[in-house]
Amino acid sequence: MRPVTERVANIAHFLTRNARRIGAEPAVIEGGQVTGWRTLDARVSALGLALREECGVGFGDRVLVQAVNSRACIEVQLACFRLGAVWCPCNFRLTPGEVAAQGRVAGAVAMVCGEGFAGHVAAAREAGITRVIGTEYEALIAPRLGRDLANADVARDDPCWLFFTSGSTGRPKGVVLTQGQLTFTILNHLNDLLPGLTHRDRSLVVAPLSHGAGMHALVQLAAGAASVILPGPFEPAAAWAAVERYGITNLFAVPTIVKRLVENPRAGRSSLRAIIYAGAPMYKEDQRVALERLGPVLVQYYGLGEVTGAITVLRAEDHGPAREGSCGVERTGMEVRIAGDDGRALGPGESGEVCVAGPAVCAGYWQDAAANAAAFRDGWFRTGDIGHMDAEGYLYLTGRRSDMFITGGTNVHPREVEEILLTHPDIAEVAVIGVPDRDLGEVGWAVVVVRGAGTGTGERFGDWLDGRVARFKIPRRFIMVTEIPKSGYGKVTRALVRELLQGMGEWPV
Repeated sequence: MRPVTERVANIAHFLTRNARRIGAEPAVIEGGQVTGWRTLDARVSALGLALREECGVGFGDRVLVQAVNSRACIEVQLACFRLGAVWCPCNFRLTPGEVAAQGRVAGAVAMVCGEGFAGHVAAAREAGITRVIGTEYEALIAPRLGRDLANADVARDDPCWLFFTSGSTGRPKGVVLTQGQLTFTILNHLNDLLPGLTHRDRSLVVAPLSHGAGMHALVQLAAGAASVILPGPFEPAAAWAAVERYGITNLFAVPTIVKRLVENPRAGRSSLRAIIYAGAPMYKEDQRVALERLGPVLVQYYGLGEVTGAITVLRAEDHGPAREGSCGVERTGMEVRIAGDDGRALGPGESGEVCVAGPAVCAGYWQDAAANAAAFRDGWFRTGDIGHMDAEGYLYLTGRRSDMFITGGTNVHPREVEEILLTHPDIAEVAVIGVPDRDLGEVGWAVVVVRGAGTGTGERFGDWLDGRVARFKIPRRFIMVTEIPKSGYGKVTRALVRELLQGMGEWPV
């Protein structure tokens, strides 16, 4: 039994409460099949019993998950929480070797795997994870339906989610998210992002549940709102059809997905009251177009997985010319400051590293003392993002510390150049990256996707930039591509752009 001063409510208690209060209301809608809260609660208990009895999963054990978005993903998450175990979801786009590496980092004792991932199961077994639930998923649940499973007693600092960072190279890091921390973040999301959310609302799942969409689903859980899951890969037309069919009121997406939704012919005013976007700042030009087509429904939050998304919020009423380029103000209960290289706080308008403190900050990285030492300083979490705050506390990001390059001794932040290039009528997408140069150390190159039937050459775009930015910021080369590669979470990363250029034989030797 936990001491009174340590115990908090298990996140799975939201499910318990929904089952008894609004049991017949929809909890998950997938492929037209509606699962009510009472049914979901029973299935989660049955799955929890199966994990315990068939796989030996107990309190604090890590459970690896490899699956596309589905009701099962939500069930496994809540079953782990109910047991007091730790949910370890993998991005479904990862290779078998990458998933096995995450399993080793987590020290997972069991794995739940969806259909079509036989190679991932084999790799996990080779990594020592021998207890796997796969195609027998439903067969294990069915005979256990009707048996009770109480929510485990938990303390605020008990881990419940090992969130794998989305870097494309290097050893994966597991961010430790805890029961109490996630409860705070759920309530923070309700207050700052979706005030007034109720069981009458419907949320569309369009991003991987292993990442921000998983957090967004927990917010729906707390309010009793249903999550609508689209079958198969994301398609904008299917998403708009679901909005119309189910009266969708909110969704979470990264800016690249929002851009695809906006560009679809079906885009327009709808039942949507909030499109929550995060994962990367939205380019100003994309934001303007989205507001024109969809109306005042955009809500941005800025936050890394290490802070479960809860650093700043730019509410719908703040979207527009006056706050263009900002990612908003501090989230309720959180504190943000801009720090210089020496860690001291900087004033309004001064650029430095964004640091954050508050109850949404993670408990650290799983068994990674070096990463913890680098990320935390004097009680502040160092995000690695560069930006500044204005006198009213609105935050403006200018880039990642790791994205910045130095040309001829002068710092260049790629995002500044990208924002300007995206106002060119012929440019649909662009990524600027620093590449080695013998004379200047590094110079900028731009990878460009041309819009529609538009045409353009590097010389033309370079001439167009002259006078709009300082000359040292103008990319030396413009390379035309049909698509800019994105991570499994829909983000453009410099590492993937570099890999693209290397694969094209363009990267300087």
